[in-house]
Amino acid sequence: MIVREVRADDYPALNRLHASVGWPQRSMDGWRWLADNPARREIDAPEGWVIVDAGDRPCAMLGNLIQRFVLDGRRLHGATGFSIIVPPQHKGASRPLIQAFLDQPGVFAHYTLNANARSAALYGRLGMRPWPEQTHALILSWTIDPIACFRGRLLRRAYGQTSAEAAEQIGERLMNPRLLQPEHLRLPRDVVEISDVSEGSPYGEFWRALSRQGALVADRGAEMMRWRLADPDLPHRPLLLGRIEDGRLTGTALAMTAKTSIIDPPSLEIIDLQALAGADAIPLLTRTLIRNARALGAAKVRLQALTPELLQTLGRVGRAARREGGWGHGHAAFREESLAPLWRPTPLDGDYLVCNRPVPSAQERRQAQRRATTGRVSKA
Repeated sequence: MIVREVRADDYPALNRLHASVGWPQRSMDGWRWLADNPARREIDAPEGWVIVDAGDRPCAMLGNLIQRFVLDGRRLHGATGFSIIVPPQHKGASRPLIQAFLDQPGVFAHYTLNANARSAALYGRLGMRPWPEQTHALILSWTIDPIACFRGRLLRRAYGQTSAEAAEQIGERLMNPRLLQPEHLRLPRDVVEISDVSEGSPYGEFWRALSRQGALVADRGAEMMRWRLADPDLPHRPLLLGRIEDGRLTGTALAMTAKTSIIDPPSLEIIDLQALAGADAIPLLTRTLIRNARALGAAKVRLQALTPELLQTLGRVGRAARREGGWGHGHAAFREESLAPLWRPTPLDGDYLVCNRPVPSAQERRQAQRRATTGRVSKA
């Protein structure tokens, strides 16, 4: 098998691979946005790797998302793999793709926080270990609309994993008008929606205070946050909330609406929860997201990567959540083992903001409906 780095002219082929497994495709602007990641450009890391056929055409892939970290003024980089797509006819290609990912230099850790049940075992065989050790298989969820969640389970039981062909026959299910036109948020008086993430803003002051606390944290400064929030393929800017205490920002929560597949109910995905030492922000921000999830069109709220420390901080709101998961979706290999105890990852450290399937726009659903109708007529 021939493995090479992803090039810009591979983007259409990468979209075809995504479509083949029912995963969301990116616009060309979306792929260029990914490539323009400031952390990736800083160390000139590959955008990913592909297995190519005799004609140099990609037939399997693995994306490479670089995260910038800070620790006591030191700048570090970590690499998280995303979108491992290996068609059945290329069985065995996962190993060389993951090995290429693990062999890349310039990062303190190679990891995934979003492995599926099929790939989880392979990471262990290639030298990665479950991470975080106590919570790598845990997902928290809070049900908002039990009827929509029940219908989603029935659809999953009926259709299983939806292929591209099945997707056109089934069509997008379990949508509601609030997903594209959210209702007005009802926020506690000490919680605000944050739109300004510049260095001179209250958010910028919060980030500087957070980065001085001695933990190894993914860079949430102005440059990286502006890039993260500018994904051109999202129908809505992710929701960034902040807790105000004594006139200053002491905690933040980042969330986005998503639909895992055409047959899954919409969810509000918690991407990040952060707070300054001693601040009582995280439980309040989480409750605020849960209380506003229905207004945003979500049938449930999920937190898909967390640490024992975050679980303890959530307190009663965490104990009220349903436990999901069942396989190890977090795995890591550290080049600097001494850094492992200092890292407290949230979904932001992984690929969730990049890889969550956005809620399809009205135009996208009309186009899918036309394709489905055309397909039915052609087969008649």
